[in-house]
Amino acid sequence: MTAFRTLDGVDLKGKRVLVRVDLNVPMADGKVTDDTRIRAVAPTIGEIAGKGGKVILLAHFGRPKEGPDSKLSLKQVVPALSDVLGRPVAFAEDCIGEKAASAVAAMQTGDVLLLENTRFRKAEEKNEPDFVDALAKFGDVYVNDAFSAAHRAHASTEGLARRLPAYAGRAMQKEIEALEAALGSPKRPVVAVIGGAKVSSKIDVLENLTAKVDALVIGGGMANTFLLAKGVAVGKSLAEPDLADTAKRIMAAAEKAGCSIVLPVDVVVAAEFKEGAASRVVDVGAVGPDDMILDIGPRSIDTVDAWIDKAATLVWNGPLGAFEVPPFDRATVAAAKHAAERT
Repeated sequence: MTAFRTLDGVDLKGKRVLVRVDLNVPMADGKVTDDTRIRAVAPTIGEIAGKGGKVILLAHFGRPKEGPDSKLSLKQVVPALSDVLGRPVAFAEDCIGEKAASAVAAMQTGDVLLLENTRFRKAEEKNEPDFVDALAKFGDVYVNDAFSAAHRAHASTEGLARRLPAYAGRAMQKEIEALEAALGSPKRPVVAVIGGAKVSSKIDVLENLTAKVDALVIGGGMANTFLLAKGVAVGKSLAEPDLADTAKRIMAAAEKAGCSIVLPVDVVVAAEFKEGAASRVVDVGAVGPDDMILDIGPRSIDTVDAWIDKAATLVWNGPLGAFEVPPFDRATVAAAKHAAERT
């Protein structure tokens, strides 16, 4: 029996249901190029609408720096969302205020409404109580179906869960149950591959995993911060120097717990981050001042594959490089294929 509340048996008829989803999908020329994340949340949206609920979707898109930005508007996601759901999707040009209130008031049972990018409001990431209240007044029930954003204590995640009756959506439920199976009483060795851009977004995950897994393979931009913490120069690569001490603390905790920390030994570098950019492979100690680390190198891929081979249980979250832009997807794809061959 699950230790969290799901949609099983919940009466949603006529209720306004605020649903946090992950619609941070890749785009090109104003169109969604990969609808995987939309398809992941479609069952939850369909179930709520089918039960007579009014589905009000909350999501972020990209990392807006100074408020609203048309390039980061969720309006461009509406056509793909509607196609996947097989039903109309209304759009509100704000996530709070009169525009949002009018759109919510116009809803009928079974309707789906997408509110504008929550990160257009700085209060979202600060989890400001007034902003949480402004969102909460649009809903009777809160459902979180955005596992990828659940670790962030933002208004649309942590804040709303404390204001309204809260439930896990079907995608969230599936992820949590998989984690419980993998980390509750797993077959060992347990190997976790953790990638992504920033240490700051996964500090809690990393610290918790050091006590639960036998090896922690770190890739993506966050590996650069760990390399910095070890005194390795990373040039112009994405990194968080202010979190070097945090990385040192995580490495110390891992050593105490007997967890191996696996970092890249060679990397793919380029002078610019764009598709098809000229790149080369260098040892981690040979990254130049103008280089950007955009993927792990072939020897590092071999190391990741070797750890995958050792694993009786494998947990994976996040890419090993800047996988959105070829050829810097090479390591992620290669390691994922190797893992698939093991299953």
